[in-house]
Amino acid sequence: MENKITDIHCPNCGAPAKYDIISQEYLCGNCKGRVGIYEAQQQKKGFRKLRGDQISTSLKNYRLFHAACGGCGADLVFEENEALSSCPFCGRSLVRSEYLKSNNMPESVIPFSVTKEEAGKLLEDWCHANKRRPESAKLLPLCGQLNGFYLPYELLEGPVHMTVSRMDGFRKYRCEGCIHDALVNRSSQMDNLLLDGMEPYDLAQLKEFDYGYVAGQRVKISDIPDKVLEERVREESAQTYTPAVRKVLETRAVEVEADVGSAVRLPVLLPVYYICQGDLMAAVNGQTGKVSVRALKESHYYFLPWWLKAILATLAICGIFCGALMLFGMNMGGSLFMAGMLGLILLIVALCLYSDTVHNRFSVESGRAIYTSGKQSFVREKGKLVLRDEILERKTDQPVFFEKVKGTEQPVVLKFTSPPRVVRMVLLCVIALFLPVIVALFLNGFHFQSLHLGGSAAWFCLAVPVVPVYLLKFGIVDLHDNPWIYIRNRKGKLKRCREKGFKGITKDHVIAFLRALFIPPVSLAVWFGILSFCVMCYLTAFGFD
Repeated sequence: MENKITDIHCPNCGAPAKYDIISQEYLCGNCKGRVGIYEAQQQKKGFRKLRGDQISTSLKNYRLFHAACGGCGADLVFEENEALSSCPFCGRSLVRSEYLKSNNMPESVIPFSVTKEEAGKLLEDWCHANKRRPESAKLLPLCGQLNGFYLPYELLEGPVHMTVSRMDGFRKYRCEGCIHDALVNRSSQMDNLLLDGMEPYDLAQLKEFDYGYVAGQRVKISDIPDKVLEERVREESAQTYTPAVRKVLETRAVEVEADVGSAVRLPVLLPVYYICQGDLMAAVNGQTGKVSVRALKESHYYFLPWWLKAILATLAICGIFCGALMLFGMNMGGSLFMAGMLGLILLIVALCLYSDTVHNRFSVESGRAIYTSGKQSFVREKGKLVLRDEILERKTDQPVFFEKVKGTEQPVVLKFTSPPRVVRMVLLCVIALFLPVIVALFLNGFHFQSLHLGGSAAWFCLAVPVVPVYLLKFGIVDLHDNPWIYIRNRKGKLKRCREKGFKGITKDHVIAFLRALFIPPVSLAVWFGILSFCVMCYLTAFGFD
């Protein structure tokens, strides 16, 4: 197996070591040796110093210069005999500056595999396949004007420490992951979404940098501050793991905070063909030939306030309910009355449901769609560019959640809305809704025909809106804030961790209950409620006679 530049090597046998999320170390698959996170980072620091010395030696064979743009701030590297007059990113004039220093260049590079002519043909093919899009008509005559660049990226490989939570919950969870070959753009002028559209790259072809690779091509120098780079790295790492976290927490509304301080990071140069004329932007992956085009017009996304969402949802359900009643023969007046009664209850329920998103305000956000040539990519075989058999995909390990079990943090499996828990919650709500009826059945010896449901009318008026509100507002939130925790035994089977003893009722609960019973004025309301409930149970069991 060919070694990759990003590999961490075992100090005992030299074989590549793979990061293990459970032990949080790199494990050698050959001799079972272990490499700590700090040792792995030191390996790459040594590699980078060695490559820096080699790059300084290689630079002596070339005369390369900077061209700095006074408009957008782009900083390009080009050969001495190449004429540059305007910035390919914003169109302004370029200023030729000092001789290139070797410490501006990353230590690794993926060479161009697609020629400029092939890139133009691939972009032309995209235009023909998307004739109805306005971008294709404007791009078609410009396909031959693509500019080839080596763009600066940050390559991430290794552990990701995350703190995740549901937006409608209160509990935070710690989980660990591992990203492989993640790339973060280090240029401020480039559209991140456009560049994401033409990824991924085949990083098995990553080479140690030599100026021979960039001869005849322009090189874009990293121009974003360290703080901006760190924030971009955290955001993109969090976005990488967001889909997997959503699956575990059973909701799209999640917050992921990522820390990649333990990952190995390498600056690299990646090949791109790029064209920018005003709002028209397109990129072609210089290795795989994948095309990415940015939409000319912005799309607008409307975000509604939470209370308006509740009202609209209530109106929609009531409208459907009213239409169904009329369809089955009820007159319009009766249908509107029944729908209105239902609407009063639904509005309370909907307001409680959407109140978890009170931070949402009415706003309009803009963005541009990105169109690509699909997941298929190209590879050069025997001098010809052919479709790649496999689909290149970004690689991430599944997140592993950690919880304290018996005083120590252990990897666990979390389960939230499991069938037993959902059934139990629904049964409790049904019992709460029909509690006077259930008590009345015990009182009259389970004579269903002699029940008088009118005796519980006041209870139903109170319980019908309250029980669904509890179910949505507190019951579901409780499920997600108190998951069932499982650990795997030596045989790989899941075993649920149960806390010993019942800790639900505390001394404070008992004191509060006694205060409510015996200290006025609260006790007066409590005893009135108890008496009213007893009367309702009696009337439901035996009637009003």
